[in-house]
Amino acid sequence: MKKEKANNKPANESRTKSVHIEFSHPTAATVRIAGSFNDWRPEATPMIPLGEGRWVKDLALPPGTYEYCVVVDGDYQPDPHARQTTPNPFGGVNSVLSVQAPA
Repeated sequence: MKKEKANNKPANESRTKSVHIEFSHPTAATVRIAGSFNDWRPEATPMIPLGEGRWVKDLALPPGTYEYCVVVDGDYQPDPHARQTTPNPFGGVNSVLSVQAPA
């Protein structure tokens, strides 16, 4: 007889944490996020427009440290709200996001 598992969630679902990113740009037509969590593919993570130049995105990420940029109409730039940045190999700066394990 097999034992039934009490938790039916996928193993990786319980190990992720929700991360909320906000960005403002008064004239942006599109805003996306490119980073180490999505293989630097901005098309994979579009931000949602709220109007009046405000954009948001909620991500579910496993614990770890990630580098990312906000991509405004195709132009990569660091997130001005990021607490930490690091130089990138292209002479620019990436934002750093540290995700702690959920409590």
